[in-house]
Amino acid sequence: MTMPRFESVAAYLASFPKEVQPALRAVRATLRKALPRADETLSYDIPTYKLDDQIVIYFAGWKSFVSIYPAIVADATLTEATAPYRTSKGTLQFPYGEPLPLKLIERLAKARAKEAAAKSAGRRRPGARR
Repeated sequence: MTMPRFESVAAYLASFPKEVQPALRAVRATLRKALPRADETLSYDIPTYKLDDQIVIYFAGWKSFVSIYPAIVADATLTEATAPYRTSKGTLQFPYGEPLPLKLIERLAKARAKEAAAKSAGRRRPGARR
């Protein structure tokens, strides 16, 4: 089976049933608010947010839920806050029809951005020898 290819995040969102599009748009808006300098693109044909060419976070719509990934961060309070939600292989899954924890998604995106920035800074140390 061939997976669909999308030209934009808007096209990706429009490919979902009308009743789940509001949830996907809410996640998108939350990520854009949390990561205002991030480039919004598609990678693996799902919405992806990058800072300094480094992937920070993805989201994807599925048949019965929306996923955020990777959802693993080194912040113990965030790990605790995400514990009540279903996870699978490093993703958080939020069922359609249930309230989305948008503040939690925002916190997760900001934590992922901090981790990505630290990783990028480590690669660009001035005067570092190879």
